[in-house]
Amino acid sequence: MCHGSVGLVARALERAGIPTVSIFVEAFRHVAGRLRVPRVLVTPHLMGRTVGPVGDRATQTRVVEAALDLLVTADGPETLRDL
Repeated sequence: MCHGSVGLVARALERAGIPTVSIFVEAFRHVAGRLRVPRVLVTPHLMGRTVGPVGDRATQTRVVEAALDLLVTADGPETLRDL
């Protein structure tokens, strides 16, 4: 699914009362801002490897934990945080 679609789905879920966190790679940071995506975690990884390199459980776990933390600690929608 493309970053734009993810952003639009996240906004629709938020309107329905379901909080979301999207994970974007750095290259698509501008898309998150333009679409006003709620709660975005930006990672420095390659496109297609948003949560980290294949088989790198430690990095992938860190990304997922950071996303969950963002869900709990964000001041509100349209929060963008770097990993």
